[in-house]
Amino acid sequence: MAFESITDVQIKDLLSSPKKITNPGARLRNIEGRDQVNYKAIATDGSGHEFQIYKRQNTREGMEDDFSCGISWVAANGETLTLKRYNGSSHSHKNQIEDELLTDTCHIHMATERYIKANKKPESFAVEADNYSTIEGALHCLVTECNISGIVTTPDNAKLF
Repeated sequence: MAFESITDVQIKDLLSSPKKITNPGARLRNIEGRDQVNYKAIATDGSGHEFQIYKRQNTREGMEDDFSCGISWVAANGETLTLKRYNGSSHSHKNQIEDELLTDTCHIHMATERYIKANKKPESFAVEADNYSTIEGALHCLVTECNISGIVTTPDNAKLF
């Protein structure tokens, strides 16, 4: 992996850079019991950065809370680094370094320099989320928090009037 030297500042810069979806009409596909849409995005700040964005939903009965939306940076050599991932509440997550357990709650994974240097999965650190509870809400948070345009999303509990 070519990401050993990436810093938290660089990760933050990648996440905050303005991005635009280049394939807004991406099609939903069912892959092994889950619906998935894969988007591509480019930075609009002239940096040339490319990103992959996905939305996955388990389609098995009773698994509505088993979903994930994420954004990965595509490095110049073609390798990808998951920067952020918004998960549903279908499972618990343990932050290994902190020895902290998040139990059955929506949570957001984030790539961190600390986890990379500890030779852990870069986005292994997660925090509890209270700003979404559905896949559509998770996608809205991802698009809003990661400065992505070119796709229409809806927040959870959106007020129509």
